[in-house]
Amino acid sequence: MAGDDEYLALLNRAKIACPETIENHERFEIPELDVLQEGKITVFRNFIDVTDKLRRDPQHLLQFLLKELGTPGNVEGRRAVFKAKINPSQINDKIQMYTETYVICSECGLPDTKMVKEDRTLMLECEACGARRPITVRKSVRADTANTLREGDIIELMITDVGKKGDGVGKFFDYLVVVPGTVKGTKIHAKISKISAKTAFAVPTNDACTR
Repeated sequence: MAGDDEYLALLNRAKIACPETIENHERFEIPELDVLQEGKITVFRNFIDVTDKLRRDPQHLLQFLLKELGTPGNVEGRRAVFKAKINPSQINDKIQMYTETYVICSECGLPDTKMVKEDRTLMLECEACGARRPITVRKSVRADTANTLREGDIIELMITDVGKKGDGVGKFFDYLVVVPGTVKGTKIHAKISKISAKTAFAVPTNDACTR
């Protein structure tokens, strides 16, 4: 029948007009971190893969990680190199924090966002739902970890005194940290080697002392 032929022709035309693929909002997942410890340095081997997934400037993420982890470092090719021995779980926690702060839309939960500057305020603008919010960085992040300071943690510490045995001493939140071989008035990066109650013992990393 003519009516059926016309209907089939319209249906076929509609199928042709439809896109071959339909947008699929799969669960957003950051690539599994490929982290290797080489002596006193830590190599984040797929760093650029992560920044590509987050759609963020590698230097922006790097500076965030260096500040949060309390260590110097740099980008070498597609990898990031930290000049301290850092637990991969610490790096993963900081990347999750970065993602929640600088990437994920708080309204729709999608990562389809970009950072824009409005006057002096850095804003997160969602390309999916149009939501906008100021980017608020959580301050005193290390305060969250003060009560769970663990052996192997890398901390930044100001040596404010010298103990009876000549060891440098500094305060890290509620902890008294003893670091042999350091002098009063220096800021160091040190690795926690032992914890006893609220006293921690640490060894300076190879980039330790600065005045």
